[in-house]
Amino acid sequence: MGEYNSDMSTAKSVDWTLYLIADVNYAAGRDLVPLIEEAVRGGVTMVQLRAKGLETREFLELATRMASVLNKCSIPLIINDRVDIVLACGADGVHLGQDDGPPDVARTLLGGSKIIGVSVNTLEEAHEAERLGADYIGLGPIYATTTKDTELPVLGPEELRRMRQKIGIPIIAIGGINAGNAAEVMKAGAAGIAVVSAILGAPDARKAASELKKKVRTYRREC
Repeated sequence: MGEYNSDMSTAKSVDWTLYLIADVNYAAGRDLVPLIEEAVRGGVTMVQLRAKGLETREFLELATRMASVLNKCSIPLIINDRVDIVLACGADGVHLGQDDGPPDVARTLLGGSKIIGVSVNTLEEAHEAERLGADYIGLGPIYATTTKDTELPVLGPEELRRMRQKIGIPIIAIGGINAGNAAEVMKAGAAGIAVVSAILGAPDARKAASELKKKVRTYRREC
């Protein structure tokens, strides 16, 4: 399929800074909605709901609750993989893996106002995602991570820096990012950082989000 012009997308007004991936499996039975509310109070600017282990009805119920909460805070909700859930719950967009179908097909189904992201690990994948109309790419793993099983090579900040010079859409860095290395990742050219355990694994989600946000803001002030 041909290239898609995503100028109609609302993605240009998005604050990509602190992107929380709310993974149902990592939550280990905890209700994600109150955890997300606390994280947003701490500074989270985007939320992706990942619920690979849930049946469609459960997924939709959780997504609908989350959409209701985040809409009141003007925080975008992105759904992992499932275009049908995006349409059913009124989420702000979808995030696709390399095996989830191309972004131009998702765009046809969702329309120009939705945000579409694509996971990539190589420059070739990044170029293809951009060509097919993705609004952003999730690049990783930047550092080694135990949150998600993957055999993909660890890229490091230097590869992020190289891709930033060649890709025109925002790059969200993911994989092993925490308060100790967040500023380094932003310095390498990321538009934002995506985390799971750095917030959901913390005793206090609000405090963890706040600390991460401060690290990012510190780098931006230095620039």
